[in-house]
Amino acid sequence: MRAVQVVGYHRPVEFADVPDPVVTHPLDAVVRIAGAGICRTDLHILEGELDAAFHPALPYTLGHENAGYVTAVGDAVDGLAVGDPVIVHPAVTCGWCAACRSGATMHCPTWRFPGVDGWGGGYADYMLTSARSLVKLGPRTDPADVAPHADAGLTAIHAIKRLAPFLGPRSTVALIGFGGLGHLAVQLLRIYTTARVVVVDASPERLKWAEAYAPDGVAEDVAGLPPVDAVLDLVGEHGVPQEAFAALRKGGVYAVVGYGGDLRLELLDMINRELTVLGNQIGTHSELAELMTLADQGRIRLETRRFPLDDVAHALAEVAAGRVLGRAVLVP
Repeated sequence: MRAVQVVGYHRPVEFADVPDPVVTHPLDAVVRIAGAGICRTDLHILEGELDAAFHPALPYTLGHENAGYVTAVGDAVDGLAVGDPVIVHPAVTCGWCAACRSGATMHCPTWRFPGVDGWGGGYADYMLTSARSLVKLGPRTDPADVAPHADAGLTAIHAIKRLAPFLGPRSTVALIGFGGLGHLAVQLLRIYTTARVVVVDASPERLKWAEAYAPDGVAEDVAGLPPVDAVLDLVGEHGVPQEAFAALRKGGVYAVVGYGGDLRLELLDMINRELTVLGNQIGTHSELAELMTLADQGRIRLETRRFPLDDVAHALAEVAAGRVLGRAVLVP
């Protein structure tokens, strides 16, 4: 089958002809990819920025936002059948540890991260995963339409549900970065909180796009805002974390999703202002199922731009240049 692989850092991706994945474990599942979302993490991977965290053996197939159709399952799999439309949770976990049994699947100490840690991802015709990672979609859902929810939507819902207990109807949250993840986050903030939402982005084009989602305000720079109760930082680099932290009023919460930058914490300042920092990873399997229910009900809209898998180099360049307002999806 065709697969788009990272073959070296600071190098373009390359197509490879690799064997079709096959079921070898009773809980395995093979998915025919209908759509694979492009995440900025994929760009970070190509620059070698995740090598220290995962040490993947190269080459391997990219893609951790995947959805498609089941083509094979292991003997122990129940509730899934060949032909079922599914979205793929990005983590493969053991199912037995304390984290998995408590529902915090992304904290499994033996987890794997297909498309990121060296396990083959979904920039391909097919991918191998665990049946435990699959969420069945409604029969009228096109998997390619929802594929980016496997990370973009999942990360947003997880971060917002963690932030929600800190927010009330008199709260203001600044959402920094309005793109593929940000346009989902503003909708989820409306569903899970009663807070005022101010969208912050340096791009006038993106702020204009944000107005379609009816935020309570927009701004080009978080430093120009009055103090806010919470910041949801979807950027996490270029000096944004420090500015975001400074924008918090006493008792404020800094919820960070984006990465690549750094934040210098002064402990006396944290104590005096009694600040909270929330780091956010991907969400849980149950949160992905909940998100798919919201999407099926039409309560959350995901804007996508499709590219043929053969056009992956152009798609990556468009994402890197910020010319994709929603989420880019590769279609084999």
